[in-house]
Amino acid sequence: MSQSSSTQQHDQHQHHHYAWWLIMCLCGVDYFSTLGYQPSIAFEGAGTLAPIATLILVLVTLFGALPVYRHVAGETPDGVGSIGMIERLFHGWWNKIVVLVLVGFAATDFVITKTLSAADAAAHLISNSLYEAEAPAFMQGQMFVTSTLLVLLGAMFLRGFSEVVGLALVLVVAYLGLTAIVVGAGLFHLVTHPALLQHWLAEITSGNYHLSHAPISGSGPWVALGIACIVFPKLALGMSGFETGVLQIHLMEGTKDDPTNAAARIANTRKLLVSAALIMSVFLIGSSLVTGTDTLIPADELRLEPVKGKAMDRALAYIAHGESPHAICPLFGRMFGSVYDVSTILILWFAGASAMSGLLNMVPRYLPRYGMAPEWAAAYRPLVMAFTAINLLVTWAFRADVSAQGGAYATGVLVLMT
Repeated sequence: MSQSSSTQQHDQHQHHHYAWWLIMCLCGVDYFSTLGYQPSIAFEGAGTLAPIATLILVLVTLFGALPVYRHVAGETPDGVGSIGMIERLFHGWWNKIVVLVLVGFAATDFVITKTLSAADAAAHLISNSLYEAEAPAFMQGQMFVTSTLLVLLGAMFLRGFSEVVGLALVLVVAYLGLTAIVVGAGLFHLVTHPALLQHWLAEITSGNYHLSHAPISGSGPWVALGIACIVFPKLALGMSGFETGVLQIHLMEGTKDDPTNAAARIANTRKLLVSAALIMSVFLIGSSLVTGTDTLIPADELRLEPVKGKAMDRALAYIAHGESPHAICPLFGRMFGSVYDVSTILILWFAGASAMSGLLNMVPRYLPRYGMAPEWAAAYRPLVMAFTAINLLVTWAFRADVSAQGGAYATGVLVLMT
């Protein structure tokens, strides 16, 4: 099969175009799903300064990353993303070397996004009391459940891209809707019980940040702000969703009369980026106030050592299950918590869909052209199966451990952001 015919086969699955809000949901399963573990990461890195560090992250997102990627969208209506922009700046061997290095980091980010999210979804599923009571023993292993989720994700892409987009819409709406209830109820409880926030302010004013190793010693507003500025990059893992967003511009519907209209595609991609950033900013700030102030969730429940707290890696689910020492909402309990668990598990599993779509767009564009991959790498189905096999290999190498994959994930994200 020639490279041109392979490329045509790869592109054939992309002849459909979708409304910008549908593509936002596809990219959002990666971006929004980080709310499942973001509060725990924020508290682990910033302690009770998590709301301040999160506010800094939101400001950097809205006034730093968002304008940059809006510009990238305008410069790359063909969906080459930031890597394609950088490719134009170099020539000859420098061109190939720089692009291949960036593709390597991007591929690392996308692959680890899939394996880490699937592993985290598996951990949530295995720890659910209903699943533990009903599932057979062989289905309760971390490795087995993680591998099964990755295979199911690959099977979804083999069935067709339309099914993937439709399922992403359902998962994002359900998860954000339930999360809005949890965060909204928590914020309402804080507002109606001002003594809780006064307790938080007193703690950070006195320098009690609940940090095992504070980068700056002392107390006071400037020390607190300095610590928050130092630790906020640890909270920025979900920002890789912006790169995925500009990579999907070729799937964007321009107008009803002309779906391939470049100007309309660019405008719709910018709508996607702005909408996703604003939605996530609200949830990030709200969830940090609800979970990271040593009020609704005691600080000890968000610690990893000496004993792993009940809210670790599941802070919002902890509240949804009614495990908080405060009576936040009569709706919260085992039933609502289980429903919230299901939505969290599903969106974490499906977070790999966004990464898979990014890989399927990026790899055929560069590697075969640079002679770094066989011609079949430009074909859609073989590429899906190849990436599924790679995901299983990476999962096996890391033993499906969530924390063990964090370093590789952070490296890929930070390089893409830089």
